[in-house]
Amino acid sequence: MRRTGSVSTSPQRGVGSRYSEERGREIYSVARLVYGLSQSLDGYVDHMKLGPPAPAAFRHFIGLVRGATGLIYGRRTYEIMRYWDEDLPDWDAEDREFAVMWRSQPKWVVSRSLKSVGPNSTLVADDFEKVIRRLKAELAGEIQVAGPVLAQSLTEAGLIDEYRLYLRPVVFGGGQPFFAGPRPPLHLVASDLIADDVIRLTYVPA
Repeated sequence: MRRTGSVSTSPQRGVGSRYSEERGREIYSVARLVYGLSQSLDGYVDHMKLGPPAPAAFRHFIGLVRGATGLIYGRRTYEIMRYWDEDLPDWDAEDREFAVMWRSQPKWVVSRSLKSVGPNSTLVADDFEKVIRRLKAELAGEIQVAGPVLAQSLTEAGLIDEYRLYLRPVVFGGGQPFFAGPRPPLHLVASDLIADDVIRLTYVPA
């Protein structure tokens, strides 16, 4: 996948955290799961149709991957992201930087069909909810989630702490939706212009 990926931002107060007034900073006792992807204005996810992000947006994504605790993928998204496993001759400096950051991150791949996964990755074939609950309890910071079907399963289990919608100025009229199924109401906590024509909407469970 060229210059796309799962994303995250700095944590929002009160979501998966407690606040110390004496220290004046947030203390995160568990990791937070953040589901974020680029999508069309009408809510569909399609890497090939969306194409690569603008340079400013790509630099934003590089920083997000650098700051993540880890990455959780469904099978299809993981197979797309394996584009970054090996350098290509036409890459520029930012492509190589993103690839280095992505390869360095621990990854968990939820799939019953895959038999193996690549470097720095762990295959989660059974009882993925138990595995991810353990990750949240044992780790700190943000764990990025990518894959609409996986995100829906994690939503139903009450494990997604934040949703980040990166809106691109295109309309598809159909395809794979960002939300693979219904979910409880959300509360908007931020709206940010990430780059020209790229807006990020950040929601938490209401």
